Amino acid sequence: MLVGLLTTLLVIDGLFLVLFILIQKGKGNMGLGALGGGVQTLFGGSGGQDIFQKITWILGGLFMLGSFGLSILQSKITTDYIPKTRPVAPISRALPQNQAAPVSQAPAGDTESAQ
Repeated sequence: MLVGLLTTLLVIDGLFLVLFILIQKGKGNMGLGALGGGVQTLFGGSGGQDIFQKITWILGGLFMLGSFGLSILQSKITTDYIPKTRPVAPISRALPQNQAAPVSQAPAGDTESAQ
């Protein structure tokens, strides 16, 4: 249940990450940056990162940490559910009581050399 919840949160984080990457302004101003609302900067108009860049970095970090944590959690769950095996006794090679042992036959042409 916990793995399913964390996987769902990771998928939602990935969708938001894609959305914020597409919203950002490109260097050539060819992206969907016009939908971003113009000059929204975090540390003034001349320098610093755009608010969408900051959110993208945060979502990317959460995505990487979530993926790493989910993989550790999934591997721990997988190893916990592996049944502990016991050594198995060797299989007896004896024939059942109602079955006779196979008789080896010499080739038809070698009957004189077998005597």
